[in-house]
Amino acid sequence: MPSRAVSGPRPAPPRRPTRVLALPEARWALAALVLFVIALPLNLLDAPAWTWAPLFAATFVTGGWEPGWAGLKALADKTLDVDLLMVVAALGAAAIGQVLDGALLIVIFATSGALEAVATARTADSVRGLLDLAPSTATRLLPDGREELVAAEELRIGDIVLVRPGERVGADSEVLEGVSEVDQATITGEPLPVAKQAGDEVFAGTVNGTGALRVRVERGPADSVIARIVKMVEDASETKAPTQLFIEKIEQRYSIGMVVATLAVFAVPLAFGSALQPALLRAMTFMIVASPCAVVLSTMPPLLSAIANAGRHGVLAKSAAVMERLGQVDTVALDKTGTLTEGAPHVTDIRPLPGAGLDEDDLLALAAAAEHPSEHPLARAVVQAARDRGLSIAATGDFASVAGQGVTAAVGGHTVQVGSPARLTHTVGPRADDVVQVVEDDGRSAVLVLRDGLLVGVLGIADRLRPDARATVAALTELAGRTPVLLTGDNERAANHLAGEVGISDVRAGLLPQDKVAAVKHWQAHGRRVLVVGDGVNDAPALAAAHTGIAMGKAGSDLARETADAVVVDELATIPAVVALSRRARRLVAQNLVIAGAFITVLVAWDLIATLPLPLGVAGHEGSTVIVGLNGLRLLREAAWVRAARDAS
Repeated sequence: MPSRAVSGPRPAPPRRPTRVLALPEARWALAALVLFVIALPLNLLDAPAWTWAPLFAATFVTGGWEPGWAGLKALADKTLDVDLLMVVAALGAAAIGQVLDGALLIVIFATSGALEAVATARTADSVRGLLDLAPSTATRLLPDGREELVAAEELRIGDIVLVRPGERVGADSEVLEGVSEVDQATITGEPLPVAKQAGDEVFAGTVNGTGALRVRVERGPADSVIARIVKMVEDASETKAPTQLFIEKIEQRYSIGMVVATLAVFAVPLAFGSALQPALLRAMTFMIVASPCAVVLSTMPPLLSAIANAGRHGVLAKSAAVMERLGQVDTVALDKTGTLTEGAPHVTDIRPLPGAGLDEDDLLALAAAAEHPSEHPLARAVVQAARDRGLSIAATGDFASVAGQGVTAAVGGHTVQVGSPARLTHTVGPRADDVVQVVEDDGRSAVLVLRDGLLVGVLGIADRLRPDARATVAALTELAGRTPVLLTGDNERAANHLAGEVGISDVRAGLLPQDKVAAVKHWQAHGRRVLVVGDGVNDAPALAAAHTGIAMGKAGSDLARETADAVVVDELATIPAVVALSRRARRLVAQNLVIAGAFITVLVAWDLIATLPLPLGVAGHEGSTVIVGLNGLRLLREAAWVRAARDAS
């Protein structure tokens, strides 16, 4: 017996996710919010200034020092960003007695920065956690037959590795010897383990079944499919959307223009002999009425209201930017397994053969008894189907399982075999061909049931279509103006069958993660805004690369949920509803921007052309803020979701 080294590198401890309060942005934002909440009622109740003024001052410091410092550093690099402008506007408001307005502005921007930091940290945690899918060690076979336990990252192309039952594959490899079934759902999204034998490819991080495999490393750890998934997610997450780049350009121009204009409003009257105090008062009034508070609130209340409303109905959008982008999509790409389907195998067909003397219940009970000791997903589906029918499952003996073939067991004095047609058809002859063909033509996986060497029936097993899949595809077709595309790692026959059921004509099957990303990038290069909906690790790169990504959250992977822009808790039908809600939110944003722009234009013109009293300027500024805020909050109502769902149907 070959010797096996017992020493070697230990598995790395699991990475702990970043805690929210471990982020400095979150701590400072929380401190500013708490101080503001304590000071607000004191101010509104006309308490003595000494009770609330220090609290507001502390709010300015805790919430404003970080964006202010970042803005000063950007200024040193000859860049004027809106964060610094907001801090200056807040300080200007405080300087002329509008302390509450300034503190509120500080809290809004501090909270926004904290949410962005939390989202970034969680995505980074998930990407790092993906590396844990690959094992930390592998069993390398030496030329003399001995086994050596080595770190997986030490594997090199050409190394021969032994993968025992239940172990994860250490590197992308080719099978040299052995037969087994490998669960590669993390890579391809296939719901069932795939039979592997000599000449087949296996991927790092996938889980070996009941057979031992001897494999040869074909790609180094840095070039494995898992490593490439990590790289693609990181690259896509760091890429800024065109909308974000456009907003940054507008912020730069507005910031520079406002600073120049404020200085001019202060300096020009002085040059013409005005007294210092009136010139300063006019400049501060200009700073207040020209500050973009109403513009900021033009965007946030509609989008945040839409986020809250969608959240109540099981759609979790991660930011206001996500909610805005959802309404822009014009192309939809859907994953198959776990997205359009429930992601678990179910018995769909029970076909006893004529002359076997069995009805459907007898055939299912016989197969369930033989499969009961097995841990294979197909076996669990057969046993569950028997239990759902209330059937009695007989005791078995002499159980044996052969990877890639099926099981054999003694049931009630008979030898029962349950397994793959590819492995058992030669035993029963062409008699099974017609029944198997009928089952497989319907997109099912056929399973033969033999009793004492004679074929007695065929079971069909398939992933179950979600009940709302057809309606969702139809609604997304109406919203996007084109039929969604099916992107799946599953086989072409199963993909085409499901696509026909839900009304999809464009099917891309047998795709690896990089193939999905390539399809998304191709569409986006031609000007399309792509929405990708998926659930697995293999979908994460496409979710990150897309204009907007939505993950199915109930059974989806952690990486998919963290990488995606939004998460659907359960019902697929909520996706078109949230797209319609986003479009309504975008319309309200446009209305609010017009309202805010009109108020700012009128108040600024009044201040420059005549003399705008400071109280009236503050009233106009605050009035516009209240108006756009209330307009946006309309999307909080239940009626807004009902209307969106109706528009999407």
